[in-house]
Amino acid sequence: MYTSARSTIAVGESKAADDRHAEQIASDYALGASTIDYRDIKAWLGRLKSATTPQLSAKFEATEPQLEQILLPLQWTSKATPLSSAVVFESGGIYKVNAYLSVVSTSSQTPDGAQTTVTYSLVIDRDSGWKITEVGGLQNALPTK
Repeated sequence: MYTSARSTIAVGESKAADDRHAEQIASDYALGASTIDYRDIKAWLGRLKSATTPQLSAKFEATEPQLEQILLPLQWTSKATPLSSAVVFESGGIYKVNAYLSVVSTSSQTPDGAQTTVTYSLVIDRDSGWKITEVGGLQNALPTK
């Protein structure tokens, strides 16, 4: 009985550690994705591709020109502060994690800045080296034309 209880505790601790790891990955990614400076778009695009699968990275690369066409004329900047992150779902090493941030953005249209709360919904694959396979919520972090 002692061995069974100990095994159950170890499994629970391992799951909690994996959840914390997935939440940290999501929070770090969302912070990097929400920190934008139109004067250094390449660095931001690098953060968008960081920790992602090659397939997701390629999608960001394909949209690079359109993103530049939005950010440069608007002179977009944003600074983010992480609020929290939480595992919403896990099955077979696939984690869906929501990350929440407070983002202060400035642009040529809002030079005094505007504060928003942004949610990123990420899918992270533990068995692929904790790579991010999907990112949702970017529509809340990027300016619209």
